[in-house]
Amino acid sequence: MTIRKVLVPLDGSDRDRQALNAAFSVAQVFGAHIDAMHVRVQPVDTLPFVGEGMSAALVQELVELSERETAARAAIARKTFEAMRTAANVPLAAAVGAAATPSALWLELEGQEEDAVAAAGRLADLIVLAAPEPSGSIGNPGTFGVALFETGRPVLVAAKRDAPLRFGHIVVAWDASAQAARALAAALPFLARAGKVSIVSAQEPGEGDDLKSVPAYLAWHGIAAESRTIGQHPSVGDALTAAACGADLLVMGGYSHSRLREMILGGVTRHMLGKATLPLLLAH
Repeated sequence: MTIRKVLVPLDGSDRDRQALNAAFSVAQVFGAHIDAMHVRVQPVDTLPFVGEGMSAALVQELVELSERETAARAAIARKTFEAMRTAANVPLAAAVGAAATPSALWLELEGQEEDAVAAAGRLADLIVLAAPEPSGSIGNPGTFGVALFETGRPVLVAAKRDAPLRFGHIVVAWDASAQAARALAAALPFLARAGKVSIVSAQEPGEGDDLKSVPAYLAWHGIAAESRTIGQHPSVGDALTAAACGADLLVMGGYSHSRLREMILGGVTRHMLGKATLPLLLAH
């Protein structure tokens, strides 16, 4: 199992650098191809509600302004991509299904970003997104949700800093959920290259007997891992943050509870997206 195709949605913001740093790190380690995708929103979709008193001239002016703004954002995104591709010494893709060497391709589409990410993400091995802003959104507010919930693919949320992805120490959060199992499976290519793998669980004593089975499962893949329970913190999120301190990557299931419940009551996924400074590999 390996990673051969990576999708990186770019929105023309400063945070594109975070996503591209992580994506090019993955490409170089796995010899993977990167599709860097920017979706230009149609100008009419960016207009505010058009009232009956709004003149045709004003509508045309707003459309032209939107066109200039979307063109500028696309140009910024492509400039960032080209600069970082050159710095990473990753060539443009010469052909589909080429040899297992790093390559990249710029894709510029027009439409709705969520639709484009859903379609392209389902045919990628990994989706890389920038770290969330304090508001909790990632690029377009719907992009992260679509990538995690509607593609069936793992999502790598880049670190909140310009830094390459490393594999010295990887921490896996385990709660015996289906989401955690999918995240563990998606992480196998990363874990196989890690210097150290730690499996951590916040389950209560007597509930975490299956924790001992995770290193045994990984051993079948030639991966050595240690396991331990964590606790003594105000919340599972705080405990997990402490357990992952100093690690290079945290692997976890995304939103084991419903999105609505976690949006209202909070949850571990929301906590880690808002607080964690290291990269997160998520699967739902």
